[in-house]
Amino acid sequence: MDDLGEPDGLERLWTPHRMTYISGEDRPEGGYEKPAGCPFCLAPGRPEAETLVVARGELVFAVLNLYPYNPGHLLICPYRHVADYTDLTESETVEVAAFTRTAMRVIRASSSPHGFNLGMNQGSVAGAGIAAHLHQHVVPRWGGDANFMPVVGRTKVLPQLLYDTRDLLAKNWPAA
Repeated sequence: MDDLGEPDGLERLWTPHRMTYISGEDRPEGGYEKPAGCPFCLAPGRPEAETLVVARGELVFAVLNLYPYNPGHLLICPYRHVADYTDLTESETVEVAAFTRTAMRVIRASSSPHGFNLGMNQGSVAGAGIAAHLHQHVVPRWGGDANFMPVVGRTKVLPQLLYDTRDLLAKNWPAA
């Protein structure tokens, strides 16, 4: 096919599901700063088959990130709609920490990561996609997982569907 030119020898990995994130189609009304329907407030009340919630506590819950950096990327969220870490109650702070520890143990047992990134982005200027509702990131890491794909190809390769990851982690989460 002369009119198409020479093939470049590169393979293509298509991830059309990411277009909703890129285009902002699934952003809540009002955006992420002041959402009319906060996804972290809505998630715990959705039917089990429609949710990525892995575990529920008294004051917090663990939910898979809809746009994960890596497989098993969990968010630990208080049920209460609060934006700043300093606004958590003492009990919420303790349960966020306990859920973070449990999340690390469950992910280790489920997929043997080599390490973790833990963190909170406070405010949109600090990188918070949903700044209005505090959430602790628990991101499993493996040697070589930060390769050229996200940097050059603007694509993240995930080996497992989100609902399959959710089922695996939920199965391994200890009963309360």
